[in-house]
Amino acid sequence: MAAKFFIPSVNILGQNSVEEAINDIKALGYNKALVVTDKPLVDIGLVAKVVDKLQTNAIESVVFDGVQPNPTTGNVEAGLTLLAQNQCDFVISLGGGSPHDCAKGIALVATNGGKIQDYEGVDVSAKAQMPLVAINTTAGTASEMTRFCIITDEARHIKMAIVDKNTTPILSVNDPELMLEKPKSLTAATGMDALTHAVEAYVSIAANPITDACAIKAIELIQANLINAVQNGDDIDAREQMAYAQFLAGMAFNNASLGYVHAMAHQLGGFYDLPHGVCNAILLPHVQAYNAKVVPQRLADVAKAMDVDVSGLTAEQGAEAALDAIRSLSKAIDIPANLTELGVKAEDIPTLADNALKDACGLTNPQQATHEEICQIFTNAL
Repeated sequence: MAAKFFIPSVNILGQNSVEEAINDIKALGYNKALVVTDKPLVDIGLVAKVVDKLQTNAIESVVFDGVQPNPTTGNVEAGLTLLAQNQCDFVISLGGGSPHDCAKGIALVATNGGKIQDYEGVDVSAKAQMPLVAINTTAGTASEMTRFCIITDEARHIKMAIVDKNTTPILSVNDPELMLEKPKSLTAATGMDALTHAVEAYVSIAANPITDACAIKAIELIQANLINAVQNGDDIDAREQMAYAQFLAGMAFNNASLGYVHAMAHQLGGFYDLPHGVCNAILLPHVQAYNAKVVPQRLADVAKAMDVDVSGLTAEQGAEAALDAIRSLSKAIDIPANLTELGVKAEDIPTLADNALKDACGLTNPQQATHEEICQIFTNAL
């Protein structure tokens, strides 16, 4: 069976990546950027530093800092207005998953027209988006290099999964210096998001040898470096290794897709406006307990990658060891223990399950669930 592999044409990783990226932008001949970011990055001065570097290289820019933690259809519309008013010829996203996803929405609609709601689903757009350069400041979402774009539809209170080859940036940048001094809670949540990407890609029905290799290496790097990155935020080596880990996880899920963890977490984010990485972390062992019925050996491989000695264990025992290792890592970095701590209510579960079953991410889960089974997974996570 033929498999397509999507990735930006150029990817720069490691210290001083931003300077390299600006040289590439200048060489491409772009003149004026819409910089899509959020207010916290403006407040700490990071946006100004990047804007100054652009200006030094004769690249003009306009900053849109209205991105919310779960970017909305309204955020995309506001960014589009600013883009048109200032006649920008390319887009730069600066931040984590939220600015990247919002920028993708802006760039896609800028060339295809209509509203971002028109592109929900898989490969709906007809044209390539406006050129997008994605500069990453967290190690987790991998949105800087994927074809996934998650936008909250404010009218329906759901997160739309837009999976489209035309949302792939032309250039991704992962400079660990931009990831220093991030809050422990953000580092923990984004790190668990990366782990979820790798695990879901590895057990996906669309996995292949390339995505398998990326996923397993990502899991190994996360196991070895996430706790240190959380506890010692200024450790540049831990930050750099986590940047590589999340990028590898992105390579895996960008091509093998995901599963019910993301399909369910999207609904929690859209319904309650909760942090995506935390929702993933809580749901991950519960969904994989469901998947262990059909892919125990795959999960045993995950346990091994998380430095568990699985010699002498059956596949089923190895799968259980993987669940224990995931829970232990979450606990070590202070991820909330359950959804109840996040304010999720049992009476909302049928609606959450309805929407989760419509999410495109669930299509590649190793087994398809009934509404009752999704409700039970949510209930188990309370």
